[in-house]
Amino acid sequence: MRIGCPTEIKNHEYRVGLTPESARELTYRGNEVWIESGAGMGIGATDEEYSAAGAKIVDGPDPIFAECEMVVKVKEPQAVERAKLREDQILYTYLHLAPDPEQTADLVKSGVTAVAYETVTGPNGTLPLLKPMSQVAGRMSIQAGASALEKAHGGRGVLIGGVPGVLPGKVVVIGGGVVGFNAAQMAVGLGGDVEILDRDPEVLEKVGTFFEARASTRFSNKTNLEDSLRQADLVIGAVLIPGASAPKLVSREMLSEMKPGAVLVDVAIDQGGCFETSKATTHAEPTYTIDNIVHYCVANMPGAVARTSTYALNNVTLPHALQIARMGWKDAMRDNPHLAQGLNVHKGAVTYEAVASELGYDYRSVEDVLAAG
Repeated sequence: MRIGCPTEIKNHEYRVGLTPESARELTYRGNEVWIESGAGMGIGATDEEYSAAGAKIVDGPDPIFAECEMVVKVKEPQAVERAKLREDQILYTYLHLAPDPEQTADLVKSGVTAVAYETVTGPNGTLPLLKPMSQVAGRMSIQAGASALEKAHGGRGVLIGGVPGVLPGKVVVIGGGVVGFNAAQMAVGLGGDVEILDRDPEVLEKVGTFFEARASTRFSNKTNLEDSLRQADLVIGAVLIPGASAPKLVSREMLSEMKPGAVLVDVAIDQGGCFETSKATTHAEPTYTIDNIVHYCVANMPGAVARTSTYALNNVTLPHALQIARMGWKDAMRDNPHLAQGLNVHKGAVTYEAVASELGYDYRSVEDVLAAG
């Protein structure tokens, strides 16, 4: 199979879909890999390294979109990229379609077969291709929130860990999944006063057992959430409904009860955000303030630590890419039902139920697509 990897063009996105090591694994197995010149510079990977791995270096993205059977990316294709996609081509990347009707419409129109990293499943309903970026984003959320809390950045002027004789900052983490767990780890490590909210008793038991007295847990309901927000210096939004828009848990009305200069970090912004006042920002302008509350809503947080993120991502995306290249996408999905859950769009149909329901499309099941032969 001819597989192409273009340079990411989203604002301040430095990751790349394939590392030189991944390119080598693909070429070693008889595939042809095309890499856009300079695509790996954000992670310190040169064209020469890709060439040594057996890849062909091409100028610009056009040859990749025009001639490659599978396009491997990191972030959702931007409008100029979507215009180049075509039927009988596989797009393998993060998509996050539910809160993005324009992207969904363009993918449907293109006829492309779009496989979304974030909905590929693992045993027991896990999301293994989302997990490493959730780990990175969870850890970065505390780093970003700590910076936003500084007075010069509009925050309360609170040091998360405090100092002897001064209380530490109060960190509230909404959601005890992968993002929330990693955020709590970082906040605890900095010496913060950490509270984790979740609605799942098993999640609360798990994080409570792990952190013991270093962090407290609380069942998430409206009353408890409002009380926690009033005390918080930093709030991490870490909720996820796979493939669907994130629930709006914090309303604008609630902001008036918070401490002026408190910080909200919305890690769910890729799925529309879990705060009513959230809107996607970039690394160039990461924050804005509403009702004296600082919002950090960068939609590609892991892009700031591109090398760590790219290698962590390739560790989990490459095995599926190899299977698709070896068997073709249909046979690979027939063989691997977890990969089949990643199919979001195919030949003008939406094939992921949560996306179809959210955006008003007729839903065509993956089983129906695969049975069509």
